[in-house]
Amino acid sequence: MSGSEQPGDAALAEPPRAVRYDVPEMDCASCVAKIQGHLNRVDGVLGVEGSPVARTLTVSWDPDRLDEERVRGEVARLGYEAWPRAEDAVGPVRSTWRSPTARIAYASVALFVVGLLVRALGGTELPAVRLPLTELDVADAFFLLSALVGGWNFFPKGIRAARALALDMNFLMSVAILGAVAIGETMEAAAIAFLFALAELLESYAVDRARGSVEALMELAPETARLVGPEGERTVPAGTLEPGDEVAVRPGERVPADGSVTEGRSALDESPITGESLPVDKAPGDPVYAGTINREGYLRLRVGRRASESTLARIVRLVEAAEGRRTRAERFVDRFARWYTPAVTLGALAVVVIPTLFLGAPFVPWFVRGLTLLVIACPCALVISTPVAVVSGVTAAARHGVLIKGGSYLEALGEVRAFALDKTGTLTFGRPEVQTVIPAGPMDAREVLARAAAVEERSEHPLARAVVAHARQREVGGSWTLSDFRAVPGQGAEARLDGVLHRVGRPGLLGVEPPDRQGGEAGTTVGVASEDGLLGWIVLADQARTEARAAVAGLRAEGVEHIAMLTGDQREVGEAVGRALGVDEVKARLLPQDKVEAIKELEARFGTVAMVGDGVNDAPALAVATVGIAMGAMGTDAALETADVALMGDDLTRLPYVRRLSSRARRVIRQNIAAAILVKAVLAVGVPLGWVSLVTAVVVGDMGVSLAVTLNALRLGSGSDVDAGPALPSG
Repeated sequence: MSGSEQPGDAALAEPPRAVRYDVPEMDCASCVAKIQGHLNRVDGVLGVEGSPVARTLTVSWDPDRLDEERVRGEVARLGYEAWPRAEDAVGPVRSTWRSPTARIAYASVALFVVGLLVRALGGTELPAVRLPLTELDVADAFFLLSALVGGWNFFPKGIRAARALALDMNFLMSVAILGAVAIGETMEAAAIAFLFALAELLESYAVDRARGSVEALMELAPETARLVGPEGERTVPAGTLEPGDEVAVRPGERVPADGSVTEGRSALDESPITGESLPVDKAPGDPVYAGTINREGYLRLRVGRRASESTLARIVRLVEAAEGRRTRAERFVDRFARWYTPAVTLGALAVVVIPTLFLGAPFVPWFVRGLTLLVIACPCALVISTPVAVVSGVTAAARHGVLIKGGSYLEALGEVRAFALDKTGTLTFGRPEVQTVIPAGPMDAREVLARAAAVEERSEHPLARAVVAHARQREVGGSWTLSDFRAVPGQGAEARLDGVLHRVGRPGLLGVEPPDRQGGEAGTTVGVASEDGLLGWIVLADQARTEARAAVAGLRAEGVEHIAMLTGDQREVGEAVGRALGVDEVKARLLPQDKVEAIKELEARFGTVAMVGDGVNDAPALAVATVGIAMGAMGTDAALETADVALMGDDLTRLPYVRRLSSRARRVIRQNIAAAILVKAVLAVGVPLGWVSLVTAVVVGDMGVSLAVTLNALRLGSGSDVDAGPALPSG
């Protein structure tokens, strides 16, 4: 019987437990791999996910076989401290340049510089101090101290890695430094130690830059709030607010929690959530979101959610979790690194053993070449390049109102060949408006509209609301006495105006044929009739968003081959909107299940399809598409949780932006992987030929390429490569 079939596994006495930890020292992909490999061998551990960028570790385990103390103890055995993360935190903020690691690196550099100065001045010998193959002078003594001090950052981790039989960077660098010291190459050993420590600091700083963009999102929510009570206003921590509390927000202050306006009017800057640069007017009853900025008036708000459940907090958690959804590039790097490091390590051993034992070559030069290959074997540059690019891209998108739920979707968006866009609520505003009123007899258009609005006043149908709103806007009305109102489901409504029966609705309700379209205008035709006959027609249509045509053109400019519009409306209505917006294809009269089939048909033709919809009504089609994109997801739980990508506002111009960002991210990831592999391959070939020194291997093969790929990835977060429109405000 296998372990998975043992009694008790099928039904645990307690449900599995999962805890997310902050692990400050877990700052590289090899650290994550080492911890994951070790914990996965511990009986009772069910899963391990780690992020070197966020420096977080999520462990799930069977509480019947394991407890949290044991989990943290196993992590501590590898030299890392793990602290349970607070629900609304993004991890401890630390200064890279004032950390203990940095101070050790500074001391190593200082000792190395002193050694160089002593050697330049002609240092004397230390006859009593000898190593196995050489003796030390004063300069060598300083170099030796520099190597040992600098190596203190990774010697302990290297020892633990050796015990765990893990060939991580700490083990490889420890062997290289100690090996160089053993053969008297103290200057090279010191150079390896402090350059590697410096590389780690610079890389850590660059990774913290990516991580800092996530922290900046959370910092948008204020730490305090003005709680309103019987005794007036008092300042309290925003995290203590409960649903139902009333808070005050003055001009220039940030909203402390999701809720709604109870008193006052103002304009709020919602760009931290939606990326929209123009303030949004708010009045009593309107929703507000944590982190948005009150620009004008004094507001009273009723809290709707705790701080940890706000839209902003959920966005931060989803952005942090995005790194866990790995791209194909990351999976390739993982597979490559698994055989690359052992292969190059064996190559280093062969470079030492074969020439010296079988070809009679001198030991020291070939031993140095073997150590050089060990340095090149460190896969840090390769494995860190993709996660930093993913986090930079995802957080850049979040700062501009686009929530991308994982690196896999960031990558996939750049490969999508076709877009399918829902019409109602996506390309259009989703609310009908009166286009024209056509009299059918001696009565003028204003009188026809006035009678229709009088009948529709009591109806809740969207078309009826549009007729009434249009009449009010035109200041059209009458003084009839209304009686006997009756709604006819699916057809319209009827009522008596001063005792005369009037009907407003579909041609079938009136018993007449619909008119020919005037000027080819597409829309829904509503008839108006009385006992005396047909009075006229009202044509209503859903208005296209002002930016819809520009968004369609922008997608095409970004390389999208085919753009289709999906709608449940009549074909002539859909085609009229499609022509106005410039889409390639219109699929009309579609039910939700028909939209799923339409997506499958597009995938059969183009391979990859992105579906853009409202995130609720279009859920089946969003789920089946290569990438599902929800419009207007701000504050909508269903859209935030189910869509692959969520546009927090209703701005369609974010579609070309996110496509452009995705394409750029894919290029950056490929550049990084290619550069890391190429540089290390060239150096590995040059080592046996004697063309690459130990210092060159550290400066170019480790520090240089690591910094190059990391800084290249950070350009995504800086926005220097992608025109993103209005960015999240500072301050």
